[in-house]
Amino acid sequence: MNGVLIVDKPQGVTSFDIVRQVRRWSKIRRVGHAGTLDPLATGVLPVAVGWETRLVEYIMAGDKTYRATLQLGVTTDSQDSEGQIQEEKDWQHVDRAAFDEAVAGFLGEIEQLPPMYSALKKDGKPLYQLARQGIVVERQLRPVHIDSLVIDDFAPPYVTFTVRCSKGTYIRTLCHDLGQKLDCGAHMTALRRLSCGQFDETVSYTLKELQELVDQGKPLPLLSPAEALIDWPALAVSGPVLERLQDGVAPNMADLDVSGLAAGDQVRFLSAGALVAVARFAPGGHGKRPGDFEVIKVFPLVEDDG
Repeated sequence: MNGVLIVDKPQGVTSFDIVRQVRRWSKIRRVGHAGTLDPLATGVLPVAVGWETRLVEYIMAGDKTYRATLQLGVTTDSQDSEGQIQEEKDWQHVDRAAFDEAVAGFLGEIEQLPPMYSALKKDGKPLYQLARQGIVVERQLRPVHIDSLVIDDFAPPYVTFTVRCSKGTYIRTLCHDLGQKLDCGAHMTALRRLSCGQFDETVSYTLKELQELVDQGKPLPLLSPAEALIDWPALAVSGPVLERLQDGVAPNMADLDVSGLAAGDQVRFLSAGALVAVARFAPGGHGKRPGDFEVIKVFPLVEDDG
């Protein structure tokens, strides 16, 4: 059993709680999620099963879309409503024009300071564990990209918006930083992930729906490894080319139809529709290796239930 399950995570559980549940359902130990959602957050959480876990880094790499609500006038130590209040300030001066002006400063490439209440690690220890002990450590600013931020409901002190952003963006921190820009403070009160890369709510399943399938003896609705990377160009391989690829030997351009590919593109190699390898197109091999691709990972032809 290998594939990716798109779970609609409910509020109040951790992403690892979902992993544990999928392990129980699948009876497979090798399970991992692609992109942490805090207990407060809900929405799209891809969960990889079996050797699909080897693709988690690629599933996580895509842009994310969130719907969030912030409250003006209150800052918390966790930057969301689950934290302790640090400061309260007047927010009545914030009108729609002021808010729109503040948002404009957060579009495109920006830098964020990761919050202490995060899963990032310092000397092997998650920052949130240090934060709970009252310890604050130095963090480095990290570049992220905000593609768009659309206001859905402006009803101060609450503002709901939809944001499309790059991997690694902290929406809590975005809410906090908007509050600082507006000189009134703010914190996040609700968050829902609407999409993670190519996966959105339309292909997600609630825990209740999944439990009903399990109770009826039906299989989990796993997307195949090939479907997990369906937005990558696909190249079919067979015969000697497939045999060499299974040994890690990259194909040559002459053996495949590479029209439309550009140097650096990531591609899927498929055999009879099944994913057998992922690679980067590197015409000429730059004299470092045979073939015109840099083979990144090779997968078994016969499924291993991990």
